[in-house]
Amino acid sequence: MSDNKYNNIMHLGNPTNTIAVLNRYGFDFKKKFGQNFLIDENVVEKIVREAGVTKDDFVVEVGPGIGTMTQILCENAREVVAVEIDKKLIPILTEDTLSYYDNVTVINEDILKLDIKKLADEKNEGRPIKVVANLPYYITTPIIMGLFESHVPLDSITIMVQKEVADRMQCGPGTKDYGALSLAVQFYARPKVVLNVPASCFMPRPNVDSAVIRLERFKTPPVDVKNEHLMFKIIRASFNQRRKTMLNSVGNSGIGITKEALTNALETMGLPLTIRGEALSLEQFTQLSNLLC
Repeated sequence: MSDNKYNNIMHLGNPTNTIAVLNRYGFDFKKKFGQNFLIDENVVEKIVREAGVTKDDFVVEVGPGIGTMTQILCENAREVVAVEIDKKLIPILTEDTLSYYDNVTVINEDILKLDIKKLADEKNEGRPIKVVANLPYYITTPIIMGLFESHVPLDSITIMVQKEVADRMQCGPGTKDYGALSLAVQFYARPKVVLNVPASCFMPRPNVDSAVIRLERFKTPPVDVKNEHLMFKIIRASFNQRRKTMLNSVGNSGIGITKEALTNALETMGLPLTIRGEALSLEQFTQLSNLLC
């Protein structure tokens, strides 16, 4: 997958090399950053392959850690920007594990505060970029939604997440995992789980297994919604109290939709007034939103 010129590099997919780097810098894992480093070379290679990274691509990596996946991205992409929030990892990346590569920039910043659109304009002439990440549970949704809602020019997002989160992104109505995240992801992208990754592939070992999911950005949304903002307000209200009927969860949510208007819209759609949000498809939420505009 990578050029022969990289054969002599100390690749971090080898756990012995990862341990050596951590010991050299006396690095302590920080729970608040959800740090679990990959220590399986095959998994790292597969993630980059499934992300479809080529020498034409500008890639943004979120949370490079000590640079395990960054190394393989650098060997396959035209240019990589690695965004790392933990300042203690910056010298490890810039002075050690990535020092051989001339096509990578490391930025010490919170990805939620970084202007990715500006970065894409400057580094990729506004063309669609690819995002690759190994994301901790607590920050998965804000990062994904931040990328989609800010209308960053995206080709795809390929991310490692907890397996249950990956399942949630691709499931449909009537299932227990179906929710606001499922609908939001499926509005913006085509989700596909491309790899299951056991907990044994990480250091330190997490309590749950992970999965890699590829979100291929739609050029145009699969539904024709009049007011995207309103639709997502209705979706969030529906699932904030998912055990309640939509009449109560949305009608009492304070988003400016009366129970009377909601009743009329549901009746127009031929839906029972006892229906819950978890039973509605993206197409039905679109229709409901358009009726309530």
